[in-house]
Amino acid sequence: MAYGWAMMSPYLPPAMAPIDIVYRDEGLLIVNKPSGLLSVPGRGPEKADCLVSRVQASEAGARIVHRLDMETSGLLVLALSAEMQRAMSMLFERRAVDKTYEALVWGEPEGESGVVDLPLAKDWPNRPLQRVDPEGGKPSETHWQVIAREDGFARVRLRPVTGRTHQLRVHMDAIGHPILGDTLYGTDRSRGMAERLQLHACGLGFVHPVTGAAVEARSVPDF
Repeated sequence: MAYGWAMMSPYLPPAMAPIDIVYRDEGLLIVNKPSGLLSVPGRGPEKADCLVSRVQASEAGARIVHRLDMETSGLLVLALSAEMQRAMSMLFERRAVDKTYEALVWGEPEGESGVVDLPLAKDWPNRPLQRVDPEGGKPSETHWQVIAREDGFARVRLRPVTGRTHQLRVHMDAIGHPILGDTLYGTDRSRGMAERLQLHACGLGFVHPVTGAAVEARSVPDF
């Protein structure tokens, strides 16, 4: 299978470096996860190195609230107590967190913005891939907007309404504009256009569950 090499390649996390903390208060951390680092430990000791373990080296009580794909970089929320973890998890479950991503995609989309509303399901014979499944898939919605156009590709802003696995990657591929550097989706040409997945979680916004204050975090992609 064309994707087999990507699925079976060894886990090679980026070198240890200080974690970039974007926001901090008594109950929360928002950090920048580098591309190539798991959010939480995987199966086996060789996959123990991950974002949460690196944060816990200095913040013993840090707990993961949500996840980003290993290949995706950008903003990730961690709670510093079980109570805050539950409160923040509820915000994500209620879709009360505004999430914004930036990506470089193959080709130039028609128009300046649009919505992808395609249900997604696990592609069981080809795990860990996901697929569009009009009959058995879960409702999935992504809003996109062109930021800039280049020769043969575009920079887009993506806002997922739902939070399905690989949602942005599958949705952009489904409309003919796969994210550059994506080893699981797209074409040989789009995969070869970048050394890493060109997808970055650049914005998070929510109402703090304790203080009631608006929390806004922003991060600029390195691509």
